[in-house]
Amino acid sequence: MCTGKCARFVGLSLIPLSLVCIVANALLLVPNAKTTWTKDHLSLQVWLMAGFIGGGLMVLCPGIAAVRAGGKGCCGTGCCGNRCRMLRSVFCSAFGMLGAIYCLSVSGAGLRTGPKCFMNDSWGYHFEETAGSYLLNRTQWSLCVEPPGVVYWNVTLFSLLVAASCLEILLCGVQLVNACIGVFCGDCRKEVGRCGMELPRKPVCSLAASSLSLFRQGAGQ
Repeated sequence: MCTGKCARFVGLSLIPLSLVCIVANALLLVPNAKTTWTKDHLSLQVWLMAGFIGGGLMVLCPGIAAVRAGGKGCCGTGCCGNRCRMLRSVFCSAFGMLGAIYCLSVSGAGLRTGPKCFMNDSWGYHFEETAGSYLLNRTQWSLCVEPPGVVYWNVTLFSLLVAASCLEILLCGVQLVNACIGVFCGDCRKEVGRCGMELPRKPVCSLAASSLSLFRQGAGQ
């Protein structure tokens, strides 16, 4: 697969994943789809906005950069083969990977700690001491009186964030490698000239091999 086509595929996969993280984080702010408990009774992991900032905006940036890097060159003869866009995508992919790791870390901590809820006549992190074992014991979930169904709500959305961020880390890593190859070897597709005509393009690796062959022939003569 050409580096450009691979970049476009990765970018079109990262963009919806980042939007999923943003929506999931927004829903975490309104337990049971109500704003009654938003002000004072949300867990720290929700307020860290890992889905909105890390898995969302920080991944949306490399997604868009990857899609742009997957476009055909447009500067005519001597085009850089999208190397400038690929170089930008290298830095964006590294930035997006950091965001996805942040989202994964916070979401994992949110699952392990559990939600902040009203139980035993007090508000607090009543599942924090279970070290995540409450996830396997659903009979404990109903003990949280307020917000209603908050454990189901948090577990579902944080699990979604964990899954999405894992995919984002994988895709950002793939694009990081792909973009590095694109910087050095260019794109195997044809570039588009200023007049709209497709121009043949040889990757820099092929050009180097051709130059070396011509040099050897000249030396032999």
